Amino acid sequence: MVEAWYMDDSSEDKRTSHRLEPNKAVSLEEVEKLGVLYWKLDADNCETDPKLAKIREERGYSYVDIIEIHKDTLPNYEEKLKIFYMEHLHLDEEIRYILDGSGYFDVRAKDEKWIRIAMEKGDMITLPAGIYHRFTLDQNNYTKAMRLFVGEPVWTAHNRPADHFDCRKEYLNKIASAVAP
Repeated sequence: MVEAWYMDDSSEDKRTSHRLEPNKAVSLEEVEKLGVLYWKLDADNCETDPKLAKIREERGYSYVDIIEIHKDTLPNYEEKLKIFYMEHLHLDEEIRYILDGSGYFDVRAKDEKWIRIAMEKGDMITLPAGIYHRFTLDQNNYTKAMRLFVGEPVWTAHNRPADHFDCRKEYLNKIASAVAP
């Protein structure tokens, strides 16, 4: 089961948990109200997993690749980590399935506070188009993830501010109609 919580405002190492004291947990239902979808899958059998195949078919995820985020496997590792951690949005969904390792996706709540979502092996997440978010490794410093796309991959991240995009306006309208946590 994925775990999520509101983050503190500390500027310490971004790879630490950044939990408030006391911790203020966020339920999966609250995360779903932000348009974030979550599945727990069998990462050891991802190539033959019927649950993943069904999700891909239902959601139209036709393109797949694998990324390994580690200093020994990712070219320009330090620069990439800085880019991943910059607050941004995409014009399309961002879909990530953790095959090994772990990391954090941070998403903005309705009140603009950060919610940290801890991801580990077997976790798959879909972030809706228009949500401000960022990614970082945790202190294990390693993630292997499947990236899924509808059609050809689009890699463009639009750093904040990016409120002028239609997907951002549509996203805000959608979450405004969701019941507040």
